[in-house]
Amino acid sequence: MTSALKPLRCAIYTRKSTEAGLEQAFNSLDNQREAAEAYIKSQAHEGWRLLPESYDDGGHSGGSLERPALQRLLADVAAGQIDVVVVYKVDRLTRSLADFAKLVELFDAHGVSFVSVTQAFNTTSSMGRLTLNVLLSFAQFEREVTAERIRDKVAASKCKGLRMGGPVPLGYRVHDKKLVVDEAEAEQVRALFRGYLEQGCLSALIADLRSRGVVTRAARLKDGRVRGRVAFGKGALGYLLRNRIYVGEVEHKGRHYPGEHAGIVPRELFEAVQARLSAQAQERVASRVSTGGLLRGLVYDAQGRRMVTSTAKKGAVRYRYYVSAGETGPGASAGKVVRVPAPEVEQAVLEALGLGDEPVADAAVVAARVRRVVVRADGLELHLMGREESGEAAPLVVPWVRQPRRRRRGVIRAAGEGRAVLTDKGRARLVERIATARVWLDDLVSGRVADTQALAAEEGCSERAVRQLLNLAFLSPALMRAAVSGEVPEGSGVTALTHAPLSWREQSSSAHLHALE
Repeated sequence: MTSALKPLRCAIYTRKSTEAGLEQAFNSLDNQREAAEAYIKSQAHEGWRLLPESYDDGGHSGGSLERPALQRLLADVAAGQIDVVVVYKVDRLTRSLADFAKLVELFDAHGVSFVSVTQAFNTTSSMGRLTLNVLLSFAQFEREVTAERIRDKVAASKCKGLRMGGPVPLGYRVHDKKLVVDEAEAEQVRALFRGYLEQGCLSALIADLRSRGVVTRAARLKDGRVRGRVAFGKGALGYLLRNRIYVGEVEHKGRHYPGEHAGIVPRELFEAVQARLSAQAQERVASRVSTGGLLRGLVYDAQGRRMVTSTAKKGAVRYRYYVSAGETGPGASAGKVVRVPAPEVEQAVLEALGLGDEPVADAAVVAARVRRVVVRADGLELHLMGREESGEAAPLVVPWVRQPRRRRRGVIRAAGEGRAVLTDKGRARLVERIATARVWLDDLVSGRVADTQALAAEEGCSERAVRQLLNLAFLSPALMRAAVSGEVPEGSGVTALTHAPLSWREQSSSAHLHALE
């Protein structure tokens, strides 16, 4: 007696890199599908059955897995709707070894076999995997060689001044794949160059353009969407002012060649703008030291977030800080924001580099020797240039602790009496906190709020803050009277009292309480 074979559901995947020829009645995708269908029919005695769903990617490269039909195929594989994936050739599925390893891992995890019609092998055997990896190595090699040929062709064409596609610059139109001057927009481009010299900086020019309602050119995309018609930004405007297209040149990898198109900006005007842009760039670099940004772009906190420069002014004195740049506020995922005084960190770094005695430290000198400065609670980590190459992978650790700058306020101590007299502001704050805690306790006891979590949501604070403040509702009568009169045991500030024990007997001894800011 023979048992019935389990049907194997087969899905055919086809792909073509370009859209050329897809409009034909019988194209490459049809040829791949026909060959795969014939192979599946030849395996009917093994229980192979073709699924009606089509997985065809026309005009998609094999160098990426971001293909619509392939993503649908992978989703059906994960859903357990496919038993065998059939392709015409391996490179139709992917040309990348790394991507193919991911696909094979996914297929194995869901018990799916992979078959190539023109290359006989089975991925369930070690020899089949070896054969497949060899074939994919050649496929990836072919793809990389093709990319090199394309890059060489682009470089040769640029040297001859030919346009190789891309966005059409403002002031030009495309005719027969060549740039043709649009006189109306060309005058606008020249006005932007002249306006920059008149205004003196990009920010002033942007403000002037916005006041006059000048926006970027609108461009219609292939899918019908319109891009553009927005205010000029610094990035777009800076790129436009440095674009050598406007003097009739083509740029490629830092070098520029005479182009086949006509320039629309006089060369003397263009060079004057370049000189001004370069001078402003030098001014920004030179201003790092004067503005306190000696380590700008090099400082990070322990969570890996970049720390940016910040200032605060009190009276006639301006203080400089490095502040972690990240999301802040309730629910923030970036963690606690770190703020450290810039002069202290900079001085510690300069001394570690042996530059502490220099009268003026140059930011360029520091940047040439330091790759990264990590601020931690117990010190600074200096990642120096060339340290990894010399075999010293560990960063240089510089002991540093932020010096406290604030004086304790709110408590005036009475020497020898073991008592402390609160200021009016401190007493009012303590009494207000105690009253709030008593109200919250009544809300919980009466059942008006379900729990501390609901109370925290109602008050707009964390549950931890609610639990801490509720401790003030359990202070002993003696501490309550001391709070109202403004006299509390020495060392018993508001924060310390929120950590007081629930036992009134233990509260009577203030030795365990510590004054906290």
